[in-house]
Amino acid sequence: MELLIQQIASGFATGAIYACVALSAVMIYQAIHHINFAQGEMAMFSTFIALQLILWGIPYWLAFVMTTVISFAGGLALERIMIRPLLRSSAFLQVVMFIALMTLFNSGAGAIWGHTVRTFPSPFGFKPFLGSSLISNHQAGMLGISLLILLLLFVFFRYSRVGLAMTAAAADPVSARLVGVRVGWMTALGWGLASAIGAVAGMLVAPVVYLEPNMMMGILVYGFAGAVLGGLTSPLGAVVGGILVGIIENMAGTYIPVIGTELRLTIALLVIIAMLLIRPRGLFGRLIVERV
Repeated sequence: MELLIQQIASGFATGAIYACVALSAVMIYQAIHHINFAQGEMAMFSTFIALQLILWGIPYWLAFVMTTVISFAGGLALERIMIRPLLRSSAFLQVVMFIALMTLFNSGAGAIWGHTVRTFPSPFGFKPFLGSSLISNHQAGMLGISLLILLLLFVFFRYSRVGLAMTAAAADPVSARLVGVRVGWMTALGWGLASAIGAVAGMLVAPVVYLEPNMMMGILVYGFAGAVLGGLTSPLGAVVGGILVGIIENMAGTYIPVIGTELRLTIALLVIIAMLLIRPRGLFGRLIVERV
């Protein structure tokens, strides 16, 4: 029973990171109706920026905030400069552009910082949390920061004018324009928020998986699995889906001997395939019906 509780608690902490990645993917999907395949590489690049700031002598938490702000500005600028001109292009060209961005960030990080695996500091440490063997201090910190971000996002989208405008622009751009919402800028803000959330996820997971240009490849797949499980049209579903994927991954790796630690990524791929076959809109996604 203790092992079961430990795996659930650890999966919940890891799943909170997947939830952040899933949420950032859903935010971009709602804005442009395409998955951003470069989401993980953008988070990885931001994490390298944080490491560079720390190496320059900037305290961890100040570097954390600065990186989040830089990532927000970078995501907003990316939408204005590269994404917006291609919105009227074919879906194929947009997918090619996302793959090009993924390659650009990956190779750029390797060219600037090298491909050597680096350690990334944790402000929480890895001792048992409150003397318990269930989760470590870092896992508890990951969970706490992730839940805080999700709570702030909930308040922002539910009670602020800008958040409500972003929600309206994503749900019905035509009607939003008719009531004066600047849909283009709302989309850009969505990209900025998604980039900032991805940067936070990268900085929180880097002390566990270590920092190198390919560190977010697996995390991105888990995040996409969480988004598909919860529903690509539901931010709440993305959060719930990411946490469920974290728990499922831990449980399967512990109790199914064939999977172990090396085949855990297979669980995320199976979740994606199963949901696309059984319920393509996800657990919380809404069914969109268009009149033709």
